[in-house]
Amino acid sequence: MINVKGLTKRFGRFTAIDNISFDIAEGEIVGLLGPNGAGKTTTMRIVSTFLPATGGEVTVDGLDVFSNSVEVRRRIGYLPEQVPLYNEMRVQEYLAYRGRLKGLTGRALRGRIQEMLEACGLIEVRRAVCGTLSKGYRQRIGLADSLIHQPRVLILDEPTIGLDPNQIRQIRNLIKGLAPRHTVLLSSHILSEVEMTCRRVLILNRGRIVASDTAGNLVGLMKARPRARIQVRGPELPVCEALAAAPGVSRVTREGAAAGEWITFNCECEKDADPRVHLFKIVSSNRWDLRELTMERRNLEDVFVEMTADGEN
Repeated sequence: MINVKGLTKRFGRFTAIDNISFDIAEGEIVGLLGPNGAGKTTTMRIVSTFLPATGGEVTVDGLDVFSNSVEVRRRIGYLPEQVPLYNEMRVQEYLAYRGRLKGLTGRALRGRIQEMLEACGLIEVRRAVCGTLSKGYRQRIGLADSLIHQPRVLILDEPTIGLDPNQIRQIRNLIKGLAPRHTVLLSSHILSEVEMTCRRVLILNRGRIVASDTAGNLVGLMKARPRARIQVRGPELPVCEALAAAPGVSRVTREGAAAGEWITFNCECEKDADPRVHLFKIVSSNRWDLRELTMERRNLEDVFVEMTADGEN
């Protein structure tokens, strides 16, 4: 449904996107992740026909986004990070106006407005003036706008920004329910939401794709390289050297000192290793005090940090 090949975008001497390629199948929900400045929004704007590219090819539903931009826009619903609304319009009035711009009329338009008001939690504010509403409500109005014409492709840039936890759960369930009728590309800084919502994840860093797989597979790679967390009270350098010498430990880093000179160490482990028994024996034999010894649960955030460690936040 979305095919990107060799996409490049430069702003003067700055390369925002550097020769990236990816495909998104029909009915798939894909998360686009990356630190600030990684190229996520630029990629979405090009796919949505809002920006030209410096090089490469992009097609949506078989249509070239550069030579058939009008037809592509009919197939796309786009929610930008900052939702542009007419602040003087009422919510229902705004959705009617946007629906007409997208070709809806009469009974079909009225039906879609009602469906969007219900689906996006806007029934109670349907007669409210847009400019008087909170950021969370404005975000939901933008989502309703992007969905009203039943596009085949949805491109959502931070769709849950500004929402409270209950609203985030509601929107997450709405997005998950869009497949397989819609193909969805979304970006978000809430990694737990991406992990629960998206079938596949693309991670961008400095304009390049550094990881592409299901969230489960990426997290599985991290789980194969576990990390033990240990909090010890003792001489810092001897403790660090002793822990680093434990079987199965590849690297030790100091996280910080707690009150009473408790020091937390993160022990990066070799593949599938669990060195907790050895770490306990080392601390015990040296008569150091031990307050915590756990194996950390790895998640998508760990993947993100490792893949973008050299990026700018």
